[in-house]
Amino acid sequence: MRKGKGPICLFSRPTLRPSRSKVSLIEGRGANMAARWRFWCVSVTMVVALLIVCDVPSASAQRKKEMVLSEKVSQLMEWTNKRPVIRMNGDKFRRLVKAPPRNYSVIVMFTALQLHRQCVVCKQADEEFQILANSWRYSSAFTNRIFFAMVDFDEGSDVFQMLNMNSAPTFINFPAKGKPKRGDTYELQVRGFSAEQIARWIADRTDVNIRVIRPPNYAGPLMLGLLLAVIGGLVYLRRSNMEFLFNKTGWAFAALCFVLAMTSGQMWNHIRGPPYAHKNPHTGHVNYIHGSSQAQFVAETHIVLLFNGGVTLGMVLLCEAATSDMDIGKRKIMCVAGIGLVVLFFSWMLSIFRSKYHGYPYSFLMS
Repeated sequence: MRKGKGPICLFSRPTLRPSRSKVSLIEGRGANMAARWRFWCVSVTMVVALLIVCDVPSASAQRKKEMVLSEKVSQLMEWTNKRPVIRMNGDKFRRLVKAPPRNYSVIVMFTALQLHRQCVVCKQADEEFQILANSWRYSSAFTNRIFFAMVDFDEGSDVFQMLNMNSAPTFINFPAKGKPKRGDTYELQVRGFSAEQIARWIADRTDVNIRVIRPPNYAGPLMLGLLLAVIGGLVYLRRSNMEFLFNKTGWAFAALCFVLAMTSGQMWNHIRGPPYAHKNPHTGHVNYIHGSSQAQFVAETHIVLLFNGGVTLGMVLLCEAATSDMDIGKRKIMCVAGIGLVVLFFSWMLSIFRSKYHGYPYSFLMS
């Protein structure tokens, strides 16, 4: 031991201190880790802030969208309460029918009702459309899921141009979501424009069932009562001689009229309610014969009835010429007239058949 100093351990090691280079390396690593931590904190904060900032406009846009939709529905409901069929021009159509948002369907009739258009079919279709809209408006199942509207050509010609439409009347369903598909255009030429047929089409496209309620029509009962009164009066006047009830010619004529009416398509008209004729709004050409074998016009049935009657009259003349006891000259005249009527009217009948069944190979004289 040294004098005046503490003991020295022979096995003790001197205290080791890190070099300046190592200290600098450790401090640099710590600084890098701190910088990385700050970078990640700042990045996460910015991402969260960006999400919040983006979500605020989307929520605002959603609220704005709901407000616009509520205003549109309220406006349509207000107009519907005044008039079941809403008259629209180009601006109303684009804002309420074409522009989103929309959670309702709109059945639009495109028509031309002005007098100078001379569209008889448009007026008839408008009457049926009004009956259908009134049936829906005053039914217990009325909701804001579907609305009825009308665009007249003279009030919204720009809408006709926008939809590339060149005929009227036309019915189109604009669904609540998406654009109208092929089935959303009503096949007027095939199904007719009766309110019942349009209601079935609406049920297929929108799942909204409308029970058509027609206003009372007293014309039918009045005509039936008048007919019964006339028959009753004739029977009363001829009560002393009732032989006319056993007149075979009278009964044959009545049966023939019934057969001609049924074979010409009158029952089809009663069920389907087709238009009387079709007038092209651009060319003004009127078609009395439908170009398809799946449909017909009312005027077409009248023409067919006339042609069938002409053929029948010709056959009756031929039978009378062959079996009557008149002189030979009159019988020859009846025979020639009967042959002429049969040939003429049957030829015209065949021409109508060829115009409806395209590609039919046979013809007869003028057909």
